[in-house]
Amino acid sequence: MKYAITGATGKYGQAAIKELLELTDANNIIALARNVEKGQKLLPAGVEVRPGDYNDEAQLEKSLQGVDRLLLVSSLPGQAVDRLEQHQNVLKAAKASGVKFIAYTSFPAADQSSEDFVQDHKDTETAIINSGLDYALLRDNWYLGNETSTIVAASKGEPFVYAAGRAKIGWTNEKYYAIAGAKVLYHSDKKIYELGGKLHTYAELADAVKEVTGADFKVISLTPAEYQQQLIKSGMGEDLAAVITSFQSLIRTDALDVEGTDLEKVLGYPLPSLTESVKEILK
Repeated sequence: MKYAITGATGKYGQAAIKELLELTDANNIIALARNVEKGQKLLPAGVEVRPGDYNDEAQLEKSLQGVDRLLLVSSLPGQAVDRLEQHQNVLKAAKASGVKFIAYTSFPAADQSSEDFVQDHKDTETAIINSGLDYALLRDNWYLGNETSTIVAASKGEPFVYAAGRAKIGWTNEKYYAIAGAKVLYHSDKKIYELGGKLHTYAELADAVKEVTGADFKVISLTPAEYQQQLIKSGMGEDLAAVITSFQSLIRTDALDVEGTDLEKVLGYPLPSLTESVKEILK
């Protein structure tokens, strides 16, 4: 059985490959990377690195030859080639090369969301379901690493600022999602996995930072418009400020208020508490 993981040089991809090496031999693992040389330097010896540019369907088809089970790590939005088109390139290449199973890192309750940010995930899920391939949808909640800059700033006494209101988020650190992804790639027993940590608010995250660091900082809840203006005043470009604010606005709609009870089941052990996860981030 041959297993392949896309985006293999990213944090998720590296952690997933590390876990997969606990489940099978290195010669059964294929890492797909846009930069093969970088992949060969970053990834463990014995893991074959093949070209894996999401924009190049023909290249992907060649690289997926001999692969039985594929983990498609979703690409980033806002690139020159639309994210949905990139995912479709991978899916079409997988079908053409004889892949039998595909797992995809999606978004919580993606099929029920009407948010613009989630549409690519929703459409990718539909394409996978209609592909005729066996599949598993890995609906990952938010990675706590997305909050690193806020956590680090607060640990130094700077204000802890957010615009998500009282919304709840199923944070945990990215490596646990990646470990689960590798386990499902190796063996899956259902089609949809809602993955996430225990639900917490930003105010609770701020409390966890205070508990870990002992730092004295203000906790400031803003509207999205106020938040965006503050980012711009701090020197951030308007386009980037708009993107970052859009994430806060998305969370504010309760899009991440989804019980992700499958994560601990797949892992086979309890997730760290929010406080313990903050400690991991600050390391």
